[in-house]
Amino acid sequence: MKFLQNYPKEVKIFLIASLINATGSALMWPLVTMYVFDELGRSMSDAGLVILIQSVGGIVGQLLGGSLYHKVGVNRLIVGALGMNALALFTLPAASNNWTLFMVAMGLVGLFNSLSLPAIQAFIGFRFTKQRGELFNVIYVANNIGVALGTALSGFLADISYMLSFVMNGVTSAVFAVFFFVYLQKVGGDSSQEVAEHQKAGPDKQSTWKLMGHTRIYLYMGIASMFLLLGNSIWNTGVSPFIISEGWPKKTYGFLWTLNGILIFAAQPLVTVIKRWFASTSTAQMTVSALFYLGGYAVLLWMPTYSGLVLGMVLATLGEMLISPAMPSFISDHAGRSAPFYLGLSGGMGAVGRVIGPYLMGRLYDSGGLAPTAWLACAMALLSVGFFIVHAYINRRGNSLERSIG
Repeated sequence: MKFLQNYPKEVKIFLIASLINATGSALMWPLVTMYVFDELGRSMSDAGLVILIQSVGGIVGQLLGGSLYHKVGVNRLIVGALGMNALALFTLPAASNNWTLFMVAMGLVGLFNSLSLPAIQAFIGFRFTKQRGELFNVIYVANNIGVALGTALSGFLADISYMLSFVMNGVTSAVFAVFFFVYLQKVGGDSSQEVAEHQKAGPDKQSTWKLMGHTRIYLYMGIASMFLLLGNSIWNTGVSPFIISEGWPKKTYGFLWTLNGILIFAAQPLVTVIKRWFASTSTAQMTVSALFYLGGYAVLLWMPTYSGLVLGMVLATLGEMLISPAMPSFISDHAGRSAPFYLGLSGGMGAVGRVIGPYLMGRLYDSGGLAPTAWLACAMALLSVGFFIVHAYINRRGNSLERSIG
């Protein structure tokens, strides 16, 4: 891709490593439910419980990752989290013989995988100040290419062995940990130096509770993200069973996600135009994103046909492409050295919607099919629009917040 020529070599290497890690992660997540139900012979309720435990671990990981960034240093946090994630993945084959140990291992996978996320985002924001908005988007695209590759490969690996997928995920996580260890040493991300500088600057003079008091930086955005992710559960817990109940081929559901992956790469020029004409700031991009999601869910409600599902996916994907880089970009631009804390906090708040969404959508689908789930998704998107507007309005006033928390 020619546009990558504008970035230094270290960025290109980072993108390749991120793509490989995303590919490995995607090898596992589509197969967890199948593995628990098919290989372990457990019920679908048990499979849902495992996903819930992994998701809760992910929320805790997001919150801890943001809080520990300056306290332990970027090197120790990122490399340690990725290394522990690899170790947890390698224990899955042995843990699968004991249901309790398997659930604990899955919770640790969720914890350690998410522990590194706000740290990596914060590192990008600190390291590439002038280009971080662009880089958040480029890395988002690279990660989604990895997800598409990993998801495609997962089925083939599952035919050979479920555990092979889990082990390959562990291998890619370990490789990513080694990459970061070498990379951070090379670019000067020494943890002891970061800790010393942090203590000298004294950001810990503001306690966690005081940082949480700066609600305008995270609260309304985090709540909006939570509603958005809750509504987005409709794809797995509304659209998926709807396709089955209509008697359509299961591959038609897979095609929707194939379309999602293609658009994330191919529709970048369109998103660039949207940003230039309608959403030049990160706060505007969040609001427009929620409007696209709302449009997508409304299409599902009023056009319960396959063409409607396709159009709904197109609109929702455009919303996803706008919001994914906008949130970390906003926090990196406005929160100064406290950015890691707010990245973890807002990420954890958003993940709550991903945890409770499948249950709510499942109950509604059981009682009335696709329509009530689409109504709920629309309501959640509308609430999200409202909270993003409040977030944009409050943050339009000056830079006093940045000076007080940076």
